[in-house]
Amino acid sequence: MPTKTLHIATADGQADAFAAFPDDGERHPGVLMYADGFGIRPVLRELARELAGHGYYVLVPNPFYRHGPAPVIALPEHIGDEDRPAIFAQLMPLIEAHTTDRILSDADAYLSFLTTQPEVGAGPVAVTGYCIGGLLAMRTAAAHPNQVAAVAAFHGPVGVDGPELFSKLTAQVHLGHAEGDLTPEALGELNQTLDAAGVGYTSEIYPDTIHGFTMSDTDAFNPAALQRHWDRLLPLLDRTLTGR
Repeated sequence: MPTKTLHIATADGQADAFAAFPDDGERHPGVLMYADGFGIRPVLRELARELAGHGYYVLVPNPFYRHGPAPVIALPEHIGDEDRPAIFAQLMPLIEAHTTDRILSDADAYLSFLTTQPEVGAGPVAVTGYCIGGLLAMRTAAAHPNQVAAVAAFHGPVGVDGPELFSKLTAQVHLGHAEGDLTPEALGELNQTLDAAGVGYTSEIYPDTIHGFTMSDTDAFNPAALQRHWDRLLPLLDRTLTGR
């Protein structure tokens, strides 16, 4: 599956990014994929290539481009629990600097870029994200209701914006929560809020998981949960982007 490095013009400069897409000369539905807080690295490229292999053009931007190209900070090949405190000490200032205004401004640029690529077909797009990227995905979908047909977020803090965010969603939604992040009671409250907003969604706790379960380069990785993520994500995209 081919990938290429790209640069996206934004209101604040140039965001580095990469894309993965089928090498068949055809045009395919576009998917904007937001990385987790650790950013673009080999595991994200693997996820993007896997998704592209199912017939999608997948764009993965570096959300922290204002601080430099990815990788913005040095990461070990495997991120163990013992590595997290030092890594997050470097990451948190970047995450805190990535304000809602910046998120939405960047999302405008990312979607404009995605939809004008020659390998991307006409029609709606999807947005997916992991960890903090799940929240970015939800905010992007809410800000572009006429363009985003599906949004999926995995082990992400999707409830922090409350009902106001959900009320703007027209996309079909899947939320895959970590057992370590959300109690059944909190899940029930979140789903009641989604119901009240009239959102079409599935929202569930993935069994035996902790935060970060999709990421194979961390101690949180759960292979069964990663497969469950594909089992939920692919039918959502097929249904909303291809009509399959």
